[in-house]
Amino acid sequence: MADAVEGIPERNDDQGKNQKGLGRVDSLHLEAGRVSNLSIKSHQGKQASLESTLALAFQCIGVVYGDIGTSPLYVYSSTFTNGIKHKDDLLGVLSLIIYTITLLTLIKYVFIVLWANDNGDGGTFAVYSKICRHVKVSLIPNYQQEDAELSNYSIEVPSRNMKRAQYIKRLMENSQVVRVLLFLCAIVGTSMVMGDGVLTPAISVLSAVVGIQVQVPSLSQNTIVGISIAILVVLFVFQRFGTDKVGFTFAPMICVWFVFIGGIGIYNLFKHDISILRAFNPKYIIDYFKRNGKDGYTSLGGVLLCITGTEAMFADLGHFSVRAIQISFGGFVYPALVLAYIGQAAYLTKYPGNYATVFYDSIPGPLYWPQFVVAVIASVIASQAMISGAFSIIAQSQSLGCFPKVKVIHTSKKYEGQVYIPEVNYALMIGCIIVTAAFKNTTNIGNAYGICVVTVMVITTSLVSLIMLVIWKINILWIGLFFVIYALIELVYLSSVVYKFVQGGWLPLAFAAFLVTMMCIWHYVYKEKYMFELKNKVSSDFMRDLAIHPNINRVPGIGLLFSELVQGIPPIFPHFISNIPSIHSVLVFVSIKHIPVCTVLMEERFLFRQVGPREYRMFRCVVRYGYKDSFDKAEEFERQLVQHMKEFVIHENFMNKEELVEQNNPHPTHQLPSASIPPVMHPQSTNSSGQIVSGPILGAQDETQFIDKAMEKGVVYLFGEPEVVAKPKSSLFKMMIVNYAYNFLRKNFRQGQDIMSIPPTKVLKVGMIYEI
Repeated sequence: MADAVEGIPERNDDQGKNQKGLGRVDSLHLEAGRVSNLSIKSHQGKQASLESTLALAFQCIGVVYGDIGTSPLYVYSSTFTNGIKHKDDLLGVLSLIIYTITLLTLIKYVFIVLWANDNGDGGTFAVYSKICRHVKVSLIPNYQQEDAELSNYSIEVPSRNMKRAQYIKRLMENSQVVRVLLFLCAIVGTSMVMGDGVLTPAISVLSAVVGIQVQVPSLSQNTIVGISIAILVVLFVFQRFGTDKVGFTFAPMICVWFVFIGGIGIYNLFKHDISILRAFNPKYIIDYFKRNGKDGYTSLGGVLLCITGTEAMFADLGHFSVRAIQISFGGFVYPALVLAYIGQAAYLTKYPGNYATVFYDSIPGPLYWPQFVVAVIASVIASQAMISGAFSIIAQSQSLGCFPKVKVIHTSKKYEGQVYIPEVNYALMIGCIIVTAAFKNTTNIGNAYGICVVTVMVITTSLVSLIMLVIWKINILWIGLFFVIYALIELVYLSSVVYKFVQGGWLPLAFAAFLVTMMCIWHYVYKEKYMFELKNKVSSDFMRDLAIHPNINRVPGIGLLFSELVQGIPPIFPHFISNIPSIHSVLVFVSIKHIPVCTVLMEERFLFRQVGPREYRMFRCVVRYGYKDSFDKAEEFERQLVQHMKEFVIHENFMNKEELVEQNNPHPTHQLPSASIPPVMHPQSTNSSGQIVSGPILGAQDETQFIDKAMEKGVVYLFGEPEVVAKPKSSLFKMMIVNYAYNFLRKNFRQGQDIMSIPPTKVLKVGMIYEI
C-alpha cells in the first residue's frame, strides 16, 4: 500500500451482518429493487405501426447504406487488377459478388445478426456487453447484483436448451482464457472499425473523384489526389454538426443514387449482354477458380469490397429498428446493388479493357455529370456514416474502461447514439490524408480495406454464435451450421486479403496493433487501480468517528467527492481530510459507474444510500450510465442529483416513521396514517465553533429545505488524482507499462472534470499515490 494511505482503519467487512438489512431503506439492493419496470428503451415503440416502420426504413437509406452503396465504384477495378483474361471470368466474379452479398449481408446480417442486438443497439462492443451481462466473463470489475434489476438489464430468456447453456456458461465463467479472448475480440473489432473510419473516406472519395478523368483525361493523378484530400478536409470539418444534420440532409440523394445505379444496371444489361444473368448459377464460381488458380484466390480481396459497410449497418442499428433495416435493404438496396453489378459485368463483356473505370464508362452520356455529382455526394455521406460509427464505438470503449478519456459530444437530441469526438475526428482526418496521399489509387487502399471488413465479420460470427449458445439457447445443429458456413467463408476471404500484406494489407494490421496495445494498457491499469481502491476502502468505523471528530469543521455547501469505487468509500478521502480538515454540510461520495447496457433510464440512474447516522448528512451515490448515455453539463447534473437525493431523504423519512410505528406497536391491528407519526428527534451536538456536527433528524420538508440551502451555498467537485505506480519489486516490464506508458496516456488525454464540462472554479483536486 502507498505511504499516503497508512493509518486508515482496516476494512470492516460487515457483509454478513447486513444480510438481514437488505430490506432497510439505506440498502443499495432495496434502492435498485424499487426501480420501475419501465419498457425497455429499445425500438419496439418504433415498430408500433407500419407507417412508422416505413418512415424509418426510408430514413436509414441515407445513413446506413452509404458505404455498401458506393462499393460499385471500385469493386471490379480492385478485382481485375491485371485485366480480364477470359470472358467467363466475368461470370465467375459476378457470381461471387451476388452470392457474397446474398449470404453474408442479406442472410447473415439482415436476418440473423441484427437480432443479436443489445436492447436495440448493435456493433462489436454491444454484442460483447450483451454476453458479459449474461455470462460473468468481463475483465472489468463492475458487476453488481443490483444492476441486473435495471429495466434494460433483463436477462431471462426462455429456452428448451437451458442445461446445455448453463453448462457452457459455467465453463466460460471459470476460464480466464475465455475472458481474455472475448475481451481481445471486442477491442480488435473496435480497432478494425477505427481502421474503417480511416480507409472508407479515402477509398470512397478517391473512387468518386477519379471518374472526372473519363471526361477530362488531361487531369493528372496527383490532381485527383489533391481534389480528394480537399473534399476529405471539408468532410471532417463538418463532422461537428453530426450525422443527423449531415446525413439526413442528403438522404434523398442516396435514394437517387440507388435508383441511378439500379436503372443504369438494367440499361447496360439489355443493351450489352443479357446472357450475363447466367452468373446466378454458382457453377461459374468453381470454373473461375479452376481456370485462374492462385490469381483467382487473390482476387477475392477485391470481391470482398462489395460488402463494405455491412458491419456499419449493424453498428448503426441503434438509430433505427431491425424491421426498418430488413425492409429497406431487402426491398430496395439489395436489388439496386445486384442490378448495378450485373449491368457493369454486361458492359465489360463488350469493353473488357475498361475494367479500371467501368462505373463511369458504363454511364449513358447524358447522365454522366449528374451521376458524377451524385457519386461524390454519396461517397461523402458513406464516409460520414462510417466516421460517426467510429465515434460511437470509441465512446462505448471509453465507457467500459477500455480507452483513455476523450470528450464525447452528443450532436442530436433525437438520436442519442450520434456523437462527435473532436480528438478522434482530427486523428482520423490526418490518417485519411496520409493514406490518400501515400497510396494514390483505390487498388492498394482496397487491399488494406478488405482486412478491416472481414476481420470484424469473423469476430461478429464468433460472438453471435456464443449468443446463440448461452442466450438464445437454440438447437445446437443450427448453431453449428451457422458457425461452420460463415466462419469458413469469412476465413477464406481473410486468408486472401492477408495474402496481400505487402501490397497495403499491413496498414490496418499495424493500426490495429497500435490501438489494441493502447487499449490493453489502459484497461489493465484501470482494473488494477479499481481493485486497489476496493481492497483499501474506508471502514464504517472511520466514517462514524470522523463525523463527530471535534477538529473537523462542517462548512456550508454541498461537496461531491468523485471516485470510480462503487462498493464503499475510497481511500483518497482520509488523505483529503488529513490535509484539509473540513467537510461540507452535505457530503456525497459520487461513483460514476458504467455498466454493460446501452442506456439507463433517468428514473433509475441515481442510487443513494446513507453513510452513517442520518444527522451526519453524508451520502453515497452511484450514478449509473450505459455505454451510449451522455454526461450532462455540471448544472444539470447537480440539479438531477439533488432532486434524487431529496426523493431519497423523503422516502427514508417515511420508512423511519414506519419503523417507529412497528417499535411502539409490535402487533398493530391497523396501519396508522403517516401524518399522525411524529418526527424522530436525536440530540444535537456542536463543535467548539458552534457548527452542527450531528443535528436533529427533522421532518422530510425540513431535510429537503436544508439540502436546498446547502445547494444555494454552492456545489464543489472534489476529484482524487491518484498517481498509479508499480510496486518497487515489480518486473521491469510492468514498471514500463504502469509508470510510463499508462501515465503518458493519462496525462495526454482528458481528465474527469473535462468530460463533465465542470467549471474550473468548482473543482478541487487531491493527489495521492497508488502502488499496484
